[in-house]
Parts: sequence; C-alpha cells; structure tokens
Amino acid sequence: MTIVDTDWELVVGLEVHAELATATKVFCQCPNRFGDEPNTNVCPVCLGLPGSLPVLNQRVVELAIRLGQALHCEVRSSIFHRKNYFYPDMPKDYQISQYDQPINVGGRLELPSARRIGIVRAHLEEDTGKSTHAGAAAGGRIHGSEYSLVDYNRAGVPLLEIVSAPDIRSVDEAREYVGELRALLVATGVSDAKMEEGSMRVDANVSVRPRGTTDFGTRCEIKNLNSVRSLGRAIEYEMHRQIDLLEAGEPVRQETRHWDEGDGRTHTLRTKEDADDYRYFPEPDLVPLAPSDAWLAEARAALPLLPAARRERLAAAASRAPADAAVAVIVERGQEDVAVDAIAAGGDAGRVLVHVEHDVGADDVVRADRLAALTQLEVSGALTATQAKAVLADIVAAGGDADPAAVAAAKGFEAMDTGALEAAVDAAIAADPTAWGKYLAGDDKVAGAFVGPVMKATKGKADGKAVTALLRARRDAAH
Repeated sequence: MTIVDTDWELVVGLEVHAELATATKVFCQCPNRFGDEPNTNVCPVCLGLPGSLPVLNQRVVELAIRLGQALHCEVRSSIFHRKNYFYPDMPKDYQISQYDQPINVGGRLELPSARRIGIVRAHLEEDTGKSTHAGAAAGGRIHGSEYSLVDYNRAGVPLLEIVSAPDIRSVDEAREYVGELRALLVATGVSDAKMEEGSMRVDANVSVRPRGTTDFGTRCEIKNLNSVRSLGRAIEYEMHRQIDLLEAGEPVRQETRHWDEGDGRTHTLRTKEDADDYRYFPEPDLVPLAPSDAWLAEARAALPLLPAARRERLAAAASRAPADAAVAVIVERGQEDVAVDAIAAGGDAGRVLVHVEHDVGADDVVRADRLAALTQLEVSGALTATQAKAVLADIVAAGGDADPAAVAAAKGFEAMDTGALEAAVDAAIAADPTAWGKYLAGDDKVAGAFVGPVMKATKGKADGKAVTALLRARRDAAH
C-alpha cells in the first residue's frame, strides 16, 4: 500500500442505521426486544403473510421527529415506499422504507471539534431479519458456508437511516461523527445505539479525488462495520486501495464491498445497485404521514439539553473550550452536572475536571459541595494531589456525602512542614549528583528523579508541585 500524501483528498459519507427504542415493531405489535429465542417475536404482519396489513406505530413517528429536530432537519410530510429486492432475511421480498419524500431533510451535526457535517436525510424504514452463515470456511459470509439460519425477530423493527453529506475528510472525523451521533441518539432517547447488539450499524461511502478538485470520485460502499474501530480501519484500507488503483492508471469501480475484520481488507460483495434496481413504488397499505404543527411543537419541547449544549455549559463554567478533551469525556459520561455544580460551589475548575474525569466513575455518586471543598483543600496546599485522590476515593465509597476535611484527618493527612520538605529535597539532590548536574544544565525532564525519592521519603505527604518549585528555586540559587 502506498502512503497517502497531499496529492489526494479523502471524501466520506456515512449511512447510520439506528434501531428505535420502542416497545413494539414498526407495523405490528410484536416485541422489539434483543436477545430473545430466534423466531419467537413474529406474526403474520412482520412475516409478510398474505392478507396481513401494516399499521404504523405512533411512537416510531414521535422518535423520528425528535431526532430530526435534534439534527436541525426540516420535518416534512412523507410517504412510505416499497423497496423491492430478494434476500432470505426479507420475508416479504420487499422492505417498507421512505424514498423521495422522507420525514427529515437537510440537517447538520456539530462535532466536538467544531466541524459541521451536513445531514442529507433521516428516513424511516423497517429492519430486516438476521442471517447466520455457518461452517468453518464461511467467516460469517454466505460464500463457503455449509448452511444458513434466519432469525426473523428483527424483521419489522423500526429503523432510522441517517445519511450524512459527503463532508467527512479524515478517518478521525468519521469516528468523531459516529461518536457524536451515538451520543445524540442516546441523549434524546431515540435509540440505545449499541453497536455490539446491532442497534446502531454504519455503512461508509468512500472515495478519493485529487486534492484541490471539486468533482467527486467513484465511491464504494463498505458494509459490516460493527464498531468504531472497524469503521476507521475500513476507511483507511479503502482509501489506500483506491489511491493505488488510480495511481496505476486503473479505474475505481462503483460497488458494495464487505469489510473483513480478520484480514483487514475490503472485498467485493456486489456491483452497486441504483435506485431503479429496487423498483420503488408507494406503499398502497399506508397513508401519507403529515405531522401537525402541534405535534412538532410538542416534540421540540420534549428535547433534552443536547451534547453540544452540555459541552458549552461545562466549558463556560470551567473557562475551557467546548472541544477540550476533559470536557468531552465528562459530557459523554453524563457527569457534567456534578462538575458544573462543584465549580459553582467554589471548587477549583481545573481540579474539579481532573477528579471527575479520572477519579469519579460514571456510576459513582459524590456531592458537588464535597467535591468543591476537596479541591479547595488541594489548591490551598492542605492536601497533595495524591492525598486528595485518596480522600475522594473514600468519599465515593461512603456514598459521596462524607466531609473531605474529616476524611483527610482520619487518614492522618496534613500539610507538610516546609522545613521537612526542604530537607527531603536536599537529601534527594545529594543522593543523585549526576541527575542534579543535568537539571542544573537545563534538563527539566530529570526532575522526576528527585520527585519520586522525595515522595517515598515523606510517605506521600509531599506535594509534587511544591517539590518542583523547590527544585527550581535551588537551581536558580546555584546559577
């Protein structure tokens, strides 16, 4: 494989299929539930038996509208179409989907990095069943399988297919997009978005073009991307594959390709179909869907504070950028409330973020005022960073309500006498004259050679920052 250089630009659009968090399927009353025994959540409707008729689940429409508004889409009147194709996991030999009149059109998704990715559409459809291809040589694919099994429990589960514009320009951006969209789906309650259970699946449309040009190259659609890691690896591989073809003077063929996690490659699955191949026509058993203004307003009012707004709220409280890594992690784990409240209660913003990010688990509980008081002890010098971490662990273990000063006293933590700290630093310097010579020469990296022994000599009572400050003072005095 060649190494990508500045001659080529990657262009990616993603299609994300999200199963909706409803109790029942989209057109019947069968349970929408993962993990049940195969072919137990089925009925004449989702099996496509003659004489059965679909009835649209109102909750499905409500969730579709909710996501459309969260993505800043225009929510339109829409109709359902039959998408005709034969595959064993499609019992009707057609899928009820939306074609040229989808419910959500023209939105956007703001990424933590401040990049804005366009949303072309987010339309409703029903999921297919699940085929399992068995046999030593199958590798999960029908080619080489000894036999195949079909589970129709998933057939008829409601889906939203969210189609991005071809605005993504790097592997990292693709990962970031999927992460942010997943956070939005979970925050709005539209889907649990569990990729490991198949309730969120991603297809990637990948192409390359000479840098500086505006025409799109020939795209290939990559399937079987069941994790963010697989997504990144598949895009990377496909990008290199297409560049190699073009640099060898060969064309890229439009096709659907399968990602093989085992060999780290994409393989031809089928020649890419066009819309005409599906022979779309309006679903005769369903009426047009036209949400009222009141329904749209009700859905908009039910929207929670979304991830982007939550990052901005925490960033403002902590005087950080919304794209700050700690801010993004804390919001992703849903812990921004305790951080914001702790800062408002007088806690040091920097130490609050550090503790919530690293020392408070997603399921841990700690009172905001207790966290604020802990950081005040820390920045005042009453507790070292190591001691504060230990105190916080005890507070969390006690249910989050313990007083940090009382916990610190019970553990025997107290501010170290300045004279004792200076003596420990001087002893560490004397014990390693070689490292001290390097430090005097301006090599700050060797400071760790002294901090460690000081911490050991003081049994963890020394403040690392105070030790570093003393080392610098000693160096300044020596010059």
